This record gives sequence, C-alpha cells and structure tokens, in this order.
Amino acid sequence: MIDPKQETYLMKTLDEPDEHIQQLQTYAQDHRVPIMEPLGIEFLEQLIRMKQPKRILEIGAAIGYSAIRMAQCYPHSEIVTVEREEQRYHEAVQNIQDAQLENRIKVVFGDALEVSDDLLSQGPYDVLFIDAAKGQYQRFFELFTPSLAKDGVIISDNVLFKGYVADNPNDGSNKAKIARKIEAYNEWLIQHPDFKTNIVPIGDGVAISTKR
Repeated sequence: MIDPKQETYLMKTLDEPDEHIQQLQTYAQDHRVPIMEPLGIEFLEQLIRMKQPKRILEIGAAIGYSAIRMAQCYPHSEIVTVEREEQRYHEAVQNIQDAQLENRIKVVFGDALEVSDDLLSQGPYDVLFIDAAKGQYQRFFELFTPSLAKDGVIISDNVLFKGYVADNPNDGSNKAKIARKIEAYNEWLIQHPDFKTNIVPIGDGVAISTKR
C-alpha cells in the first residue's frame, strides 16, 4: 500500500469532485457503503480515459458511484452494471438518474452469476470492472472474459484488501478469510496463461489484466 505521507501528498493533487459526487461520497461514508477510495477511483478514471472504451461491464454497482464516475470521465462510453442488493439497486438507479446518465448507464438487478446470460448478451465489452463479492472474483473473471473485445481489459478492485493480503494474517477472523481468498485470486491471475496482470498498490489495490 502507499505510504501514508505519500497518500496525503497525492490526495492534495486531486481535483475537487462536483457536488453530486461529494453527496454520494458522504452518503457512502455515513451508511457504510463500500465505494472506491479517492486515489483508486481517480486511477480508474485515468485508465478509462486512456482505454476510451465503448462499452463497460461493471460487476457490483452498489449505489452507482463508480459507474457514474466512469461515465463522466469518458462521455462516449456506455456502461452495464449489476447489483444484487435490492435497496442499493434502487439507490443506484436514482443516483444515475440524478446525474442525468440513465441513457448511458443500465443497471441490472440480480446476482451477476445468475443473470450472466443477460449481461453476456449485451457485450462485447472493452472493459470488465470487477468490484463485488471478493470470494467470487475468479468466477466473475472466468464467466465474463469471453465477452471481452479482442483488446479488452479487466480491472479488479480491492486486491490488496486494506493490506491484509500482504500481512497474511492467520487469526481466524472474517477479514483474514477474505484476504486468503483474494490472495488466491491474485496468484491465479498472475499465473494465468492467457492474461498478463499487474497489481498497482493504489487505493485498496487495483489489478489490471490484458490478453497476452
């Protein structure tokens, strides 16, 4: 993870988000909704600007925060995002409407593994962004990478999990169990014969995978 002094410095380099984004950030903090950390979402936005994807598939909409950020940073993209928790699904739909992005962001309600046929039918995608149940990352990757365009990119968030993956705790806690699952996913990614992966220690850890 980034040194705290470096993180403090980098935070000062970020642009002030607009009022709607600030409201979403405050809501997420107050209601303990997991959204990308500021440096992580800025890094994701830069990847989107560089890639300039026509279509993005996001696994894990939550309240629509990252989908809105991706749509705002590159205005020529269309995003399909999926959320399995009903309250968050409705919140995402409302937040996207408030951002006037409903014509570019489609929110699908359901478990990504159960509505996969619907999601796959809307491809191909230029970017697959995985930010949902940590124990299912490998299944998401295997299930949805066939819908990627030839030069598609897979971005996985939270792959360092607040430092627990590197610390490798063995205390039997839920965090330790999740960390071991993410560590296994990372190892699987790194050894994948068809994809080259780099893990960037920014935000909560971002893995970028491209076809070999």
